[in-house]
Amino acid sequence: MANGSSGSRYAVIFDVDGTLIDSVDFHARAWVDAFADFGHAVAFDKVRRQIGKGGDQLMPMFLSREEIEQTGKALETHRGNLLKERYLSQFRAFPKVRELVQRVLDDGARVALGSSAKEDELAEYKKIAGIEDLIDTETSSDDAEHSKPCADIFEAAIKKLGITDLTRILVVGDTPYDAQAALKAGLQTIGLRCGGWSADELRGAGCVTVFDDPADLLAHYDTSPLARLSRPLTPA
Repeated sequence: MANGSSGSRYAVIFDVDGTLIDSVDFHARAWVDAFADFGHAVAFDKVRRQIGKGGDQLMPMFLSREEIEQTGKALETHRGNLLKERYLSQFRAFPKVRELVQRVLDDGARVALGSSAKEDELAEYKKIAGIEDLIDTETSSDDAEHSKPCADIFEAAIKKLGITDLTRILVVGDTPYDAQAALKAGLQTIGLRCGGWSADELRGAGCVTVFDDPADLLAHYDTSPLARLSRPLTPA
């Protein structure tokens, strides 16, 4: 059970992969492996730049509509199996993740997860991050028709939180897709560079400010937008 008040009118929605846990390279490798097993040679670097999207948004970057209709569902299932079998054991939480989430709760805000991962994957990621008991609510790609950069996942999180004043909700993410999806849902995003995107790329996608990783955000918490949820945000 999270320590934040369930009736709080403030909330922070955290992305997970690349934001709270160091997993982006492994997701990319699982996709490359799965594509190869289905006869498609795709470059790791190109796939990595797509991580942060769900399979519904990622596969069209590499496959035709006909290929997706024929084998897309099987390929995505295979990708999930490969991820668990080959790479999940190598996932690690970034430093100070639990401390950051606890600080948000101690300040009276609620904490939600808004991820493009599948629901069963997200359950494992919470364990890896050590935050199972701190999360008020969560949404995954299973809660949305379309994954990031579409707004569906964050819109589902807003609905679950029940907060109508969107200036009182912040997103923390590591990709332009997080920022783009959040903007479409009427939310603003704090960017973290630990997922592999540059500060310029994150700001260009709409992030109001950028930090290196959860530990850096925690270290600068008092001067970050997290400490100013009750006031309008301005780009930093």
